[in-house]
Amino acid sequence: MDRSDEIQQQVVAAFESRTPLAIRGGGSKDFYGRRPAAATVLELRGHQGILEYEPRELFLRARAGTPLREIETTLAERGQMLAFEPPYFSPHATFGGCVASGLAGPRRPYAGAVRDHVLGVRLLNGRGEDLRFGGKVMKNVAGYDVSRLLVGSLGSLGVLLEITCKVLPLPASTCSVALDLSTGDALEQLATWSLRATPISAAAHDGERLYLRLAGATSRVRNFAASVAGEVLEDETGNRFWEDLREQRLPFFAGDAPLWRLALPAGRPPTPDAFGPAFLDWGGQQRWLRGPLDAQALRAWAAAQGGHATVFRNAQQGVEIFPDFPPALLALQQRLKAAFDPAGILNPGRFKPSL
Repeated sequence: MDRSDEIQQQVVAAFESRTPLAIRGGGSKDFYGRRPAAATVLELRGHQGILEYEPRELFLRARAGTPLREIETTLAERGQMLAFEPPYFSPHATFGGCVASGLAGPRRPYAGAVRDHVLGVRLLNGRGEDLRFGGKVMKNVAGYDVSRLLVGSLGSLGVLLEITCKVLPLPASTCSVALDLSTGDALEQLATWSLRATPISAAAHDGERLYLRLAGATSRVRNFAASVAGEVLEDETGNRFWEDLREQRLPFFAGDAPLWRLALPAGRPPTPDAFGPAFLDWGGQQRWLRGPLDAQALRAWAAAQGGHATVFRNAQQGVEIFPDFPPALLALQQRLKAAFDPAGILNPGRFKPSL
């Protein structure tokens, strides 16, 4: 169903009346980020449908409200996938939500981030103007950077109507292996493997075991699995582990304690014991911590490593969800917000009070 005209009329009316809007698709990522300072909900559900899918050209274009499950089922039927492995967090997850949140699953460091796979978008800016950026293939670069800018913007710059995304073939073979290693030894081993061409497509550590997912040509996967000498997991067990990690269904994520996400460059040391147990994903570049931690100390440690720390779920009272932006970056974000959304009506405050 095409609801573009209806949605546009609502945005134009909101711009003219200066009414802030809380943009909502399937609601699967409502927990993420600050609560928008808006009482009026702009509902995108129902604006759905796959508009173009060219398996030979490796791209798909769909309306933003299209269920993510429909997108991935359609691709799987032709032996293809969204390589960034987006999390759902709800059966109602939509294509637009996965792009607006910019969240990626365990394959992220080995296949690229969401922004690396978005080729083009159609959006409404804060005036209700219907704009298109990018195209269908990588060589069509006009507006390409604007398309990437929308990834992870949480609806603060525009209302996504359509998205064109690069797709890739499913690997010929996959295999999951588990090794008993300490966190420090696991990080050292991962650093060694990072200097070689390997079929690793995911790497996580739960504090006791290192889990690897291998993907690619059958002989290459089989040979590497044999070389690491770990426990080869049954396909069902291995696949369930990576899906449960992506959807945060593993025991580590259970409960209502604050969940912290650290994003770090590769090769950083183990997280200090003072912050409690850590679950490592992305080969150690994404780390999860639980509990009412010392936000200032944790963010200082993450910044010293060249990264940052975000409260992903259940922020404790008085703790800011996103880290402070450097003044120059905050000023740039404010100028972008003013250019795309001059009246400040699109998800105001989702990142910061001034954005």
